[in-house]
Amino acid sequence: MEAVVGRLLASQEPSVRLKTRLEILCESADSSTNVRLQGEVKRSQRVRALLSGRKDGVIPCHPYAKWFGAHWVLAALADLRYPAADRSLAPMRGQVYEWLFSKQHMEYVPKHEPYAGPYMRVRGLVRAHASVEGNAVYYLNALGLADGRTAELAERLVGWQWPDGEWNCDKRPGAHTSSFTESLIPMRGLAAHARATGGHRDAIDRAAEFFLERRLFKRKRDGRIISPRFAKLHYPCYWHYDILAALTVMKEAGFAKDERCADALSLLASKRLPDGGFPAEEKYYAEGSGWKSRSSPVGWGGVSKNRMNEFVTCEALGVLSYS
Repeated sequence: MEAVVGRLLASQEPSVRLKTRLEILCESADSSTNVRLQGEVKRSQRVRALLSGRKDGVIPCHPYAKWFGAHWVLAALADLRYPAADRSLAPMRGQVYEWLFSKQHMEYVPKHEPYAGPYMRVRGLVRAHASVEGNAVYYLNALGLADGRTAELAERLVGWQWPDGEWNCDKRPGAHTSSFTESLIPMRGLAAHARATGGHRDAIDRAAEFFLERRLFKRKRDGRIISPRFAKLHYPCYWHYDILAALTVMKEAGFAKDERCADALSLLASKRLPDGGFPAEEKYYAEGSGWKSRSSPVGWGGVSKNRMNEFVTCEALGVLSYS
């Protein structure tokens, strides 16, 4: 542990050094060292590359364009611990709001029940891509950019929650159980909003119980792994789901010490490499400078079965040291 933490603290990537201090060593974000590191994150080559597509403060493409639109860039900045309340990001927030509060989006994803047409409300359940609103609530709070419209997005999530505690976009009438991939990010967003406002704890508790009942990655009826990809390590996960992303959100929401996280923690620990680090086993991005779907302006440490990925290692040790 000491050796791998030393390697992380010596990383050329300032966000890795900062997250190591905050998430593994549990240092205060307000210490002089960590305030200085936040400034380094803001000026880093990685952040400059993520923001390189901006013109007049906005990224001139749809905010949801994978993985270079404003929605995904803001989420990446939040994960990198970019310093809060940077007003230069406000135009990108405006892009996201213009999209999420547009008539086109609201016709597809209803805000309130009276607007929920038969296309999205099936057998009394709203079928919505709640991970979209969930991610926005997460990064706007994490980046210190939240305002009244962020609170409206949080209210949408609470209004869309299914009886079992989660969310789903499946429009088939027979769908009655929430979706793992559609639900983790809304829970993360509500947890971030709750830390800032104190609200929606009941909704967060209900969401956490859905995952905990399934040990974060197993079927209730037979204990089998729901999907092989749930047991692989990725960074970033974007809207996807794996045990590391789940444990990270459980930590943020205050549930990582629940005994029902033990199976996922054990599986995560089993993936530790001989040098103490953790690998990225799969990835959901292709590194490239062109605006092509699923193209990332930056790399995230690559994939290897036997080489430490710094970003994955930060997340994994942060969870394991907390639990």
